[in-house]
Amino acid sequence: MADLKLTNIEKAYGEVKVLSNINLDIKQGELIVFVGPSGCGKSTLLRMIAGLERISGGELKIDGVVVNEVPPAQRGIAMVFQSYALYPHMTVRDNMAFALKIAKKSTNEIKAAVDKAAKILQLTPYLDRLPKALSGGQRQRVAIGRAIVRDPKVYLFDEPLSNLDAALRVATRLEIAQLKEAMPERTMIYVTHDQVEAMTLASRIVVLAGGGIAQVGAPLTLYEKPQNEFVAQFIGSPAMNLMPGEVVETGAETVVRLQNGGVARAAIATTDADLGLKVNVGVRPEDMLATEGEAVFTGEVEITEALGEVTLLYFKRQGEAAQMVAKLPGIHSGLRRTVVKLGADPKKVHLFHQGQSLLYR
Repeated sequence: MADLKLTNIEKAYGEVKVLSNINLDIKQGELIVFVGPSGCGKSTLLRMIAGLERISGGELKIDGVVVNEVPPAQRGIAMVFQSYALYPHMTVRDNMAFALKIAKKSTNEIKAAVDKAAKILQLTPYLDRLPKALSGGQRQRVAIGRAIVRDPKVYLFDEPLSNLDAALRVATRLEIAQLKEAMPERTMIYVTHDQVEAMTLASRIVVLAGGGIAQVGAPLTLYEKPQNEFVAQFIGSPAMNLMPGEVVETGAETVVRLQNGGVARAAIATTDADLGLKVNVGVRPEDMLATEGEAVFTGEVEITEALGEVTLLYFKRQGEAAQMVAKLPGIHSGLRRTVVKLGADPKKVHLFHQGQSLLYR
C-alpha cells in the first residue's frame, strides 16, 4: 500500500529530452492510467517508476521515501509486461511461485500466496498446467498472479492486453476491474493506448503529450471538460469535431459564426472583450443532432457506417477543413449522398482559443 509523488520528473537520452516537468500525486488505492499517442513517453514513465529507466531529473517518492537510486527489487513494486514472459517448462503454480522461491520463502508461505492469488484470478483449476495449455487470457492472468503473490506496494501494468484478440481483451479487462475491486487498497498504475481500457478502469487518467502532462482527471471529467484541444480530440472515438469561427455575441451564452457558414451557441460565459475572438468550436460526433433549424454544420454525407445501435456519418470535406463526423442513434444508411443539417445543444459545445478551453482561462 503506497502513495507516490512525482516532482519535476525528467527523462533525457543525451541531448534529447523525452519527458519534462512531470508532477503527479498518486494516492493509495488509486488506479491511475497513463494514455497518449505512440512515443509520448507513457511506458518510459512507468519504467522510471519501476526503476528500469534512470531518472534524469526530479524526484520520485514512494511512501515519502525518495527512491531515485533505489534498485527495482527494493522498491516494493511488481510489474506486468505486455508479453506474458512465462517459463514454458514450468507449471502455472511454479511460474507464480518462482519469485517467492528466489526470495527463499517457506513452502507453506509460497503455497498460501499462490493459492490465494489463483483463487482471486480464477486459476485454481489450471495450477498444474503448462503455459502452452492455456489461452492468451489465461496466460496473462498467470502473469498478473505472479505479481500478486509478491504482495507489492504498487502494481505496474504495461499495456497488458495489447497481445490479446478483441474478445479476450474485453474479458481480461473485466477481470482486471474485478481484481481492483478485490484489492481496493492496492495502488495500480496502468499504461494503455486503448481509450476503452482507460475510461472503464481508471480512477484518474493522465494524458501525456509532447513530453509532458496535458491533463489529469477522472475519466468523465476529461470527456466532458477537456482543458485543451489535444485532450478533447484524444479522448473519445470518433474524435471531437473542431470548426474554426469568430465570436459574434457574448454573455452567459456565446454565439460563434463559423467559417463553414454555420452558427454555434455555447453555454460558456464571455465578455465584450471577447467579441471578434478567433476560436475553434468543438462538438463530439455523438452530440451532433439532425435539425431543420439553425445549424452548426450542413454538408453532404459521403460514407455511412451502420453499427446497429448507432450510425456514423462521414461528410465530404470542404476545402482544407477536417472531415466532419456525426454519430446518430439508430440506422441511417439511407442518408448517404444526401445533405444533412446538424445542430448541437449549447451545453455540449466547447470553445477553444489558441488550443485552450475558454472554460479554464
